[in-house]
Amino acid sequence: MDIRRTILWMIFSFALLLLWNNWQTHNGQPGLFSSQPAQADTTSAPIAGTQGATDPAVPAAAQAPAAATGTVPGASQPALASVPADNAPQDRLLVVSSDVLRLTFDTQGAQIIKAELLKYPASSGSDQPTILLDNVPALTYLVQTGAVGAPAGAEAYPNHLSQFSVISADHELNGDNLTVVFQAESGGVRLVKSFSLQKGSYVVDVKHALTNTSEAAKSPSVYLQITRDGNSPADSSSFYRTFTGPAVYSNQDKFQKVTFSDIEKNKADYVRQADNGWIAMIQHYFATAWVPPQGKVRTNDIVELQKNLFAVRAIEPVDAIAPGATTIASARLWVGPQDQQAMEALAPGLDLVVDYGWLTIIAKPLFSLMTWLHMLLGNWGWTIVALTVLIKAAFYPLASASYRSMAKMKMVAPRLQALKEKYGDDKPKLNAAMMEMYRNEKINPLGGCLPIVVQIPVFISLYWVLLASVEMRGAPWILWVHDLSVRDPYFILPAVMMATMFLQIKLNPTPPDPMQAKIMMIMPLVFGGMMFFFPAGLVLYWCVNNILSIAQQWYITKKMEKQTAAAANN
Repeated sequence: MDIRRTILWMIFSFALLLLWNNWQTHNGQPGLFSSQPAQADTTSAPIAGTQGATDPAVPAAAQAPAAATGTVPGASQPALASVPADNAPQDRLLVVSSDVLRLTFDTQGAQIIKAELLKYPASSGSDQPTILLDNVPALTYLVQTGAVGAPAGAEAYPNHLSQFSVISADHELNGDNLTVVFQAESGGVRLVKSFSLQKGSYVVDVKHALTNTSEAAKSPSVYLQITRDGNSPADSSSFYRTFTGPAVYSNQDKFQKVTFSDIEKNKADYVRQADNGWIAMIQHYFATAWVPPQGKVRTNDIVELQKNLFAVRAIEPVDAIAPGATTIASARLWVGPQDQQAMEALAPGLDLVVDYGWLTIIAKPLFSLMTWLHMLLGNWGWTIVALTVLIKAAFYPLASASYRSMAKMKMVAPRLQALKEKYGDDKPKLNAAMMEMYRNEKINPLGGCLPIVVQIPVFISLYWVLLASVEMRGAPWILWVHDLSVRDPYFILPAVMMATMFLQIKLNPTPPDPMQAKIMMIMPLVFGGMMFFFPAGLVLYWCVNNILSIAQQWYITKKMEKQTAAAANN
């Protein structure tokens, strides 16, 4: 039986190791068993870009019109970002603000070079907003659009390196809306870009009006692009990893994440052409996403522009424009937090940027339950406590079976030790005697393990929910815990967790093998040490879960001891 218990512990430990490995690789990080290199984490160099008709910065310098099938020629051509913002003259910059967004436009390309999320502080207690998009040496993260497809030798159409003029601009909300309009003309095409923001929304409605100013028909394509370096976000943890990189969604292939390392190796796997879905650049808590009009064929493209600089884009052909005619290409842009409800309302599947992995089917209902509890309680810390209580209540029958099995094992531990002393090294006789004792006492040696195995997927799902939910960011609990998304500043919760783990071990039957017993005593130190660096919300969950488990285990153990004593007296 000692061998079986050892094997069980080995399987459990190895399962934890595999879980950690899969969690790392799932989020685009090198796992313990993966040969994939870590994603780039170097400071990006300033990006050169010059304006001109044949500039290679244009994403799809197509030399022929788009085919009638909707295929975009030259869609795999590289694109470069514009000159960094710190090199841009101030008179090229235009800043507009809603109540939740402050956007900075560069009139070179009419591109968004900075986005500040006014409702999300940069850090706990900070009065500065979170900066999502920016164009400085430490971060290159831009939103760009333009027109491509000029014939070979012709002047390029207006793109994100063309100089635009500001036609009109509301610098702040005018009622519930604000609109900024840019215009540029080249290659016989006039492009008018309109960006509209609404009060309380992170959605930007973008309209491209293309007018043919030449005497011949034009067949341009419009591209929607997000450019980002491969650096990890400034607030990333060095202890646990979350995914940063591009993603593509389509009805046929659903949600597809692409790591920067796969892009570098030309191994990126994603749907290349679709008439639905969206493209995005995601990171922990926040996302930027283009949602093109549904039902129109377009080409998706993810490329490495230069070392440590990447772009994800959608290129949509426009029907032939007759001389003097105008056609409109619209799209919607999300720049903000990973608000699942609002993102799902914007586009089907957009809420999947909050990626719970293969346990989404469990994690999504858990998040919905958390949201409902928060509506009642108004505090995310107490929401975590209440959710843990509800989960423990749901699994009470399974947990009780596990604790009853452990209680029985603890009660027969002296008899088990006596058998070991009686048979010594005669393992066959010892195992036969132990099995006989288990049959007589109606003990299932695996009874303490199987109920726990059933609960593991729920616990893992809850871990992902608490780690990924932007609602935890900046959310206080009580007293010293002012932000559930960062580590406990005084390490009180990790210390409580370690203490409760030690107490749980004391309530469990002592392993007969001294080495196993030592390993069990080390586990609280290992797991508790890990929790010193994890978000306080996660540690709070484990503390509450441990306390409830201890109470349940103590109650069941005492109840069984009384029943045994009563039976002995009779």
